[in-house]
Amino acid sequence: MEFRELEIPGAWVFTPTVHQDPRGVFLESFTRSSLQEATGRSLDLAQANISVSSKGTIRGIHYALVPPGQAKYVQCVSGSAFDVVVDVRVGSPTFGQWTSVTLDATEHSSIFISEGLGHGFAALEEGTTLAYFCSTPYTPDREFGINPFDPDLAISWPTATGHLSEKERQAPSLSAALDQGVLPEYVECKDWTIALQQRDA
Repeated sequence: MEFRELEIPGAWVFTPTVHQDPRGVFLESFTRSSLQEATGRSLDLAQANISVSSKGTIRGIHYALVPPGQAKYVQCVSGSAFDVVVDVRVGSPTFGQWTSVTLDATEHSSIFISEGLGHGFAALEEGTTLAYFCSTPYTPDREFGINPFDPDLAISWPTATGHLSEKERQAPSLSAALDQGVLPEYVECKDWTIALQQRDA
C-alpha cells in the first residue's frame, strides 16, 4: 500500500496494491500499520457509514469540533467521486484552502482525513457508494457544515449546481462560520493529533 500526504496537512491518500486474476480482484483496503506509518497514529473505529448517491449529488462540507473531532477513512466501493478536503482550522497556514482527489472502484484509493478538517464529495456516477470509517460516533451538537458553493472557497465542483440537501443549502459560508465561532482551532487540532501520536508511539 502506498500513501502520500495531500497539500493540506492532515489528509492522506492511500493506494492499495490490486491483485487481479480471472476470478476478479482482491486488495487490502485498510491496514492499521500503513496508516500508523504514514500519520504516526492509529484510527479508533467507532462508527462505519455507507452513503449511496445519485450522479451529481454533493455531500458536505462537513466537520466536527475538536476535541475529540472525527477522523475519517473514506473509500469508494462503487462508482466514482470527486472528493474534497477543506482546511477549516482557524489559525492553520492553509486555512480556507481546499484540495481534491478522485476516489473510484477501479484504483480503490482511500483518503484519511484528520480531526478538524472539512470533507465533502460530488458523485460522478449513478449509485456512487462511499464507505466511511470514523473515529467517533455521530454527535449532532458538535458537527457542522459549510456551504459547498461558498464563493470564497471557490471549489471547482464538476457540476455547476449539484443535488444538495436542504441542510447543506442553508449551511453558512466559511466566513460566517468563523464569525459564529463554530470552527475548530488549529492549535487544538494539532495538540489532539500529538496526543494521539504519543499514545500510539
